[in-house]
Amino acid sequence: MSLALATLIYEWRRYMAAVIALAFSGLLILAQVGMFSGIVQSVTATIDRSRADVLILAPKAEGLINSGNVGLPRRIQPQIYMHPEVVEVASFEGGGGMWMNQPKDDGRRVTQFVAVRMVDPRPGAVTLPTDYPESVRLALLEPYAVAVDETALKRLGVQLGDSATLNGKTVKIRAVLTGYADINQATVVMSRDSMRLLGMNQTSATGRTGPLMVSLKDPSKAQLVRDQLNAQAGGAYRAWTRPELAEANEKALMSEQIIGVMLGFSVFLGFLIGLGITSQTLRGAILANIKEFASLRALGVSMPSLRLVVLELSFWVGVVGLAATGLFTAAVTLLGRSAGLPMNYPPTAVIGVTILLLAISLVSGLMALGILKKSQPADLLR
Repeated sequence: MSLALATLIYEWRRYMAAVIALAFSGLLILAQVGMFSGIVQSVTATIDRSRADVLILAPKAEGLINSGNVGLPRRIQPQIYMHPEVVEVASFEGGGGMWMNQPKDDGRRVTQFVAVRMVDPRPGAVTLPTDYPESVRLALLEPYAVAVDETALKRLGVQLGDSATLNGKTVKIRAVLTGYADINQATVVMSRDSMRLLGMNQTSATGRTGPLMVSLKDPSKAQLVRDQLNAQAGGAYRAWTRPELAEANEKALMSEQIIGVMLGFSVFLGFLIGLGITSQTLRGAILANIKEFASLRALGVSMPSLRLVVLELSFWVGVVGLAATGLFTAAVTLLGRSAGLPMNYPPTAVIGVTILLLAISLVSGLMALGILKKSQPADLLR
């Protein structure tokens, strides 16, 4: 065990303030990234968890977030079928409507606008999420049946088996979903047929469909098929692989001006807080051990070697701070999910925070090196 690590273990109380400062600096950034990224995934969860290998959007769409109209002319769908690898093509329809519950006795009346998502409850359908239980699929076969995430039941004032009205027509809550929370807007899921019965399918009226979801014979060829479809598109549409579209959706949200400002401010604030507290903590801890450093110099240890000890000590403080960041972030994630707030952490954000915290700890170590000048062996004789 190195001297720096042994010092951190045996005198951990002196370095606890630095560890906590690093942990909260990382948490400040990761919590916001996780929240914004979770919002994106909650909106696109039905697509992200579907059996689609390739998705077809409008030619100028840069994702599903803030891209305006991502729909397509109906004539595009049969063109996609012409590719030999394509097994199924289905449009993903969505919409919204005014929701009103039917409270019993003196229950609370809830009236609000809800988002509507569509699935095809046919076994193996490309639009059917892979994590839907069989009981949910069978429930959605019933006309006017809807499914609601468990976190939205209270917001909508309903329970499993209740009835409500959507755009003035009665629907029944026949299934409860898990993992489809949406903090922005309550969402209900129904079949394509139920959507048509409610008059919410605009395809026949407008001649346009929603984004097209495509399943392939061999999912490993998704990138090849994407490139081939784009080559023959003639500017009429753009094909995406599902992971590619998910990444584009996250980038689209993170590039929002207000979100970019918030994240930039969080990074700046986290850096200042982490650097200020960590550097002062390291300086104070080294100053408290200055006689020990003077003893090492008296024993013949060179000043460069002592500087390396301090830098290694700051590195280990950063590592422990990262571990504490992970624990705090996990706790916040569990708390958020219990409140219906999904959180997701892109690998790039995690790597970025890791580099930032280690950089803060090492810079703090460099700032504390000046204290070693006071470790004069002659002071031991006083």
